[in-house]
Amino acid sequence: MIMDIDWLKDFLTLAEHASFSRAAEARHVTQPAFSRRVRALEDWIGTPLFVRSAQGALLTAAGQAFSPLAADLLHSLEQARRQTLLAAEHDTTSLAIAATHALSFTFFPGWISRHFNLEASGKLNLISDTLQACEQVLLSGEVNFLLCHYRQGMTLHFDLEKFAGVRIGTDTLVAVSGPDNHGRPLWPVSDKARSPTRVLAYSPASGLGRILASLPAHPANTSATETIFTSHLAATLRAMARDQKGAAWLPMTLISEDLRQGTLVRAGSDATDVEIDIRLFRSPVCKNRAADALWQSLCED
Repeated sequence: MIMDIDWLKDFLTLAEHASFSRAAEARHVTQPAFSRRVRALEDWIGTPLFVRSAQGALLTAAGQAFSPLAADLLHSLEQARRQTLLAAEHDTTSLAIAATHALSFTFFPGWISRHFNLEASGKLNLISDTLQACEQVLLSGEVNFLLCHYRQGMTLHFDLEKFAGVRIGTDTLVAVSGPDNHGRPLWPVSDKARSPTRVLAYSPASGLGRILASLPAHPANTSATETIFTSHLAATLRAMARDQKGAAWLPMTLISEDLRQGTLVRAGSDATDVEIDIRLFRSPVCKNRAADALWQSLCED
């Protein structure tokens, strides 16, 4: 006898409703047909899974043991189906990368041109969004890679043991402010300041915000600063800082030209800098030849 996946769905529905009539209705089949399918599953397993009575249907000890296994099995089968369909949709010579906004605009263009030849290698799809949104598409298997800033201790919404990562660059979060008439920071970050410095901060959806939040003793999180504006976009905080609205910790990859031109100046000492990595995390399910080739070249560097 060959087990039917529908039998597992019938089993879980009956376990939930504890009534053959209600479970059959939920499964959109007649009660006699539903009862036959439940019996067929019990025959296939080799033991009763329900105690039938006038009050309904209750799980036997064997049924209780089988219930979480059936749920896990169905989940795994559905996941396998989705991932297989996604794999079929991905051309073997295409790459899909989710990258945080800040790196999409600064680091990504130069980096990808050194490692992926569009003319010779195939299609490239870049999804630029917040870290939170990028994590979701990585977890769903929709992209090959996630590109983001990273620092040990920050919160990530995926398992680092399952999603391998490689450092492909470094960056620094630097406290900056618009300058006053003498070229000094209009909003200096210092423990000696008489009043808290106005800070332009990141929202929780931002990866850079998570990095700073993982450092409770850092000046960005102490009484030396007062948050007056939040955004998940580093580019927005940069524009606000240039408009002299407050100080902000911005990645050097984004503001190096501002510092050179003097439209932004350092608002704190080197001690307030935060050294961070630029990392590429790989999906364990969304794979193809192009992803394999890129990953191998990065791991060999």
